[in-house]
Amino acid sequence: MAFIIAMFSLSLIFILASCLYFTNAVEWLGKKLNLSQGVIGSIFAAVGTAMPETIIPIIAIVFHKGQASDEIGVGAIVGAPFMLSTLGFFVTGASAIVYAFFRKRPFKITPSLTGFQRDLTYFIIIYSAAVITSFINRYLNIKTAISIFILLSYFIYVAHTFSSKEDSLKDVDNLFFSKHFHLDTTLYIIILQLVFSLFGISYGAHIFIKYTEQLSALLGVPPAILSLIITPIATELPEKLNSILWIGQKKDTLALGNITGAMVFQSSVPVAIGMMFTDWNLTGLTMLTTVLALISSYISLIYAASKKYLNPFILMAGSIFYCIFLLQLL
Repeated sequence: MAFIIAMFSLSLIFILASCLYFTNAVEWLGKKLNLSQGVIGSIFAAVGTAMPETIIPIIAIVFHKGQASDEIGVGAIVGAPFMLSTLGFFVTGASAIVYAFFRKRPFKITPSLTGFQRDLTYFIIIYSAAVITSFINRYLNIKTAISIFILLSYFIYVAHTFSSKEDSLKDVDNLFFSKHFHLDTTLYIIILQLVFSLFGISYGAHIFIKYTEQLSALLGVPPAILSLIITPIATELPEKLNSILWIGQKKDTLALGNITGAMVFQSSVPVAIGMMFTDWNLTGLTMLTTVLALISSYISLIYAASKKYLNPFILMAGSIFYCIFLLQLL
């Protein structure tokens, strides 16, 4: 038991350290390529940290044919946007309050409203189309056409993000690899640190999940609770930790973009593949998670549009929708 707890804790520390290297590298990549904060947070950071947990359900659906594999894959696909729009928002809002309490940052969260509203608007439209298709496809076989529309929508979103007029990064710490090894900060060294940190995040998450499962077994936690609650939290850990780090550095556009950009990616590419290779019949808990994710996102979008900033408590309201899911599950 002591060994499992120790490995569980060390894996969490390892993920956090890897996230530090990742955020540092992705900031430098954006600076080197003269990219806006929206592109850095909503595309590079979001897709980079979302890739590991995205590949697993896709492999399950495409290469492991069968009803069970399809159900596991679809559950994982719709679970990612749900976790980001509920717990991801909650952790970001809560961390802002904690930092503000210790006078490390202002209470209000002030990301680029253009970017925040753009991300959530695309997410709501794309994800709503996927959810509605689950109903309509029973009568009209349109899921292939909608999946192509969703994939095209993501490429339009990427182009829109690149063309948006958002601030570039000004305050960037020294690149860790350059500082440690006394090297010039070249694009090659930046990419090397980025790849190294992504490998660290993926490996750390793998170890974290492994020992989470062992710890859950020792504590007698049912497998259903593990697969639907504990594992999804673990797989979305990198995005949450990145956002906590950026919130502490007052880089709100990067912090929120990392969450909302991942939501757009997770609701488009994996969802489109799931629609192509499965029956895409959302029912029960899978349907509930999609509806709750959309409601949570819509509330944050409306608040940001009306107030021109984000109250941390609005983001923390995402936990209410997560609790609704838990009550239904348990």
